Amino acid sequence: MSRTARRRATRLHLSLTGWTLTLFAIYVCARTWPIQTASTAIALALAGTVTVRRSSRARRIRGRGRFPIALPARLVRRIPRTRAPRATDLADYLALDPADFEHAIARLALRDPHVRSATPQGGSDDRGLDVLVRLHGGRRILIQCKRYGPRNRVTSEDVQKTNGTYRDIHGCDLAVIVTTSGYTRSAFQTNTMLARPLLLVDGQALMAWTAGGPPPWA
Repeated sequence: MSRTARRRATRLHLSLTGWTLTLFAIYVCARTWPIQTASTAIALALAGTVTVRRSSRARRIRGRGRFPIALPARLVRRIPRTRAPRATDLADYLALDPADFEHAIARLALRDPHVRSATPQGGSDDRGLDVLVRLHGGRRILIQCKRYGPRNRVTSEDVQKTNGTYRDIHGCDLAVIVTTSGYTRSAFQTNTMLARPLLLVDGQALMAWTAGGPPPWA
């Protein structure tokens, strides 16, 4: 018999001897302490089953490449919502909801290297402030966003309301109204009467800005 064969035979003999002694010990324990032995055997069997199931589940999860544990609600709330797609024409802007339109205008403002921040702040009680722009030089600019259809134009009353809030209420140095539509003749006339006229951006000017043109305050 070769040396390798003798080693295999020795390992097999030791293994059989070990299993024989183990089974004999279990038999003695079962005869001496039958209840305790049965309880221990059941506990070991349950532990083995749980371990096998967890191992199998972990392998399936790794294969699918996803995390199995549901995120707590406090963490889910912190996940930002998906951004609206960038608009390339007026139809894209009109397809946005009011909040997304304000975010789109804020992103446009951030393209100006002179802008330090552009924060959407619109809401039911925004008092004319939809986007607050801060320049590196310290100036604050109020932007009022009007996502209107082609037949709905910004009126003189809108100009008056924005003019009445951007300085005294919001402490801004300049006000801009951005619309996807246009302005009534009365709105233009009212704006020219102001000591510090607002910057009125219509749909055509908005598309020029979107295409890479300068911001209204440049």
